[in-house]
Amino acid sequence: MLTARGFEKMYFKGSVVFRSILEFFAGFKVKQYLFIFTFKAPIPISLHFPIFAKNLKMQLEFSEQEQIRRNSLTELGALGINPYPAESFPVNVTARDILADFDSNSHAFQDVTIAGRIMTRRIMGAASFVDLQDSTGRIQLYIKRDDICESDDKTLYNIAFKRLMDIGDIIGVSGYVFVTQMGEISIHVKSLKLLSKSLRVLPIVKEKDEQVFDAFSDPEVRYRQRYVDLIVNPEVREVFVKRTRLVNTMRNFLSSKGYLEVETPILQPLYGGAAARPFTTHHNSLDMTLYMRIANELYLKRLIVGGYDGVFEFSKDFRNEGMDRFHNPEFTQMELYVAYKDYEWMMDAVEEMVERIAVDLHGTTKVQVGNNEIDFKRPWKRFTMFEAVQHFTGVDISEMTEVQLRDTCKKFNITTDESMGKGKLIDELFGETAEPNLIQPTFITDYPVEMSPLAKKHRSKPGLVERFEAICNGKELCNAFSELNDPIDQRARFEEQLELGKRGDDESMVLDEDFLRSLEYGMPPTAGLGIGIDRLTMIMTNQQSIQDVLFFPQMRPEKASAVVGATDEEFVALGIPAEWVPVLRKAGIKMPEDLKVANPNKLLHELSGLRKKLKLEIPSLRLEEVSAWCGK
Repeated sequence: MLTARGFEKMYFKGSVVFRSILEFFAGFKVKQYLFIFTFKAPIPISLHFPIFAKNLKMQLEFSEQEQIRRNSLTELGALGINPYPAESFPVNVTARDILADFDSNSHAFQDVTIAGRIMTRRIMGAASFVDLQDSTGRIQLYIKRDDICESDDKTLYNIAFKRLMDIGDIIGVSGYVFVTQMGEISIHVKSLKLLSKSLRVLPIVKEKDEQVFDAFSDPEVRYRQRYVDLIVNPEVREVFVKRTRLVNTMRNFLSSKGYLEVETPILQPLYGGAAARPFTTHHNSLDMTLYMRIANELYLKRLIVGGYDGVFEFSKDFRNEGMDRFHNPEFTQMELYVAYKDYEWMMDAVEEMVERIAVDLHGTTKVQVGNNEIDFKRPWKRFTMFEAVQHFTGVDISEMTEVQLRDTCKKFNITTDESMGKGKLIDELFGETAEPNLIQPTFITDYPVEMSPLAKKHRSKPGLVERFEAICNGKELCNAFSELNDPIDQRARFEEQLELGKRGDDESMVLDEDFLRSLEYGMPPTAGLGIGIDRLTMIMTNQQSIQDVLFFPQMRPEKASAVVGATDEEFVALGIPAEWVPVLRKAGIKMPEDLKVANPNKLLHELSGLRKKLKLEIPSLRLEEVSAWCGK
């Protein structure tokens, strides 16, 4: 019998494996001598030490470059360099500041401290150049061995920097700014500190003569690994900066008008305010079904009833519907409700607000979107919905019955089903024949009452409501009403929606008794607006997909790599030590049948090479052993 301490002295003096075992034991807070190892026969190490086998398997799953970086991590620790220090690093400048303001004739920027990520390295003996990227851009560093290693010990440069640091590592440096002989503004580094070691290899995007090579451009990988996308594609960061500026402009515009920014519930006992399917959840304590909001309209109107003249909210809404380049199940919209106003006033307000956003972001009202130059300068064009359909089809649908509308849809090859009422049919006709052709900002007004259960009936056009949508680049930008404040009419509209639900329309609205009760107390004439932040950002930043303006868009589950090959037990049954099974797989041996066609000499050479390369603490092999595995 051997104690753990004695076993360490005999077999694993100073090895990483045994240190891991001792650390595991230390977690139990009992003395080492209580852990007794008994060896009656040569047994594979992995059977005694599952921790070792697990670590070995993980080690073999890394790519060659990932394993090299992990080895570097260990060596940095051995040099006394903490690759993840806890203390703050006092940055006093950014790359953008230096590049914008440095004047070689001035004495500015002679004591700068900056931090960022290594993006390129050019090592030339005792001096090197590094491209450092911070949140504002890139700047070149000049690193000289004798400057960062003032004593005779040159380990920081010769070993730590040259051998153990990699592209992607985050460093902090101090020094002074100068201009190189090639005319490039750079930082002459006087001190260097590793702030975070990168264990994965960044995609390297190369540029030459304004052409980009090896771009990190696969959309699915970019959306799943947005953190990498933001590192290697700086223009993506700018999209999200503009998104925040857009929201701030909108918030400042509304606040300057005296409107109150509020918050309303995301979890709701009834969903309403839009025609959409909700996500459903369950509250355990109350034992009740709740819905993630599809809109915040009905709660904001309650606040208007309560006496506020104007309220708005930037809200996360959720709709359990399909995904495409214009729709994400989770999205952001701003809703605004202002008392004593109507939809005509709201059109003017939208024009003013969106024009200001364009100017704040671009310095002009003109914005390039794909191949189209869109001008947000007021006033915008206005069509009624029926006028728009007639303008692009030549067909007047204003007096058509449901049957006639269905026949007209068929004429234009528009698919319909029996659950669609008159309003849905008109919406389909408009969406297919008119909406895609509206490129410049255009208000579409005066919708059929069947399409708009929350809007007030038109003051002069029977069968219509006072509603508008702003269409731009062929897609809806916002939706607004003169809000319905007649509680009796509102109840009747809700009941009509219930009938549509019975016909199979799963996007019909539900009847909200509490909202009706609030209307019965009296809501002043009100204008309401909902504007999609994601859609507006797409237009203002010239992005073709909603996923490009969401940091983390919803994605289908990532497919796990299929496990192909025999189990560990099948290999062990052939007399192969368990600790060598992961190494065999690394060498391409997936099935016992693969061994039968393998050359024992070549396989021994490859396995021995992997053992050395990966620094595996396992017994070496003999040709006779490998030949036996191969049945030779």
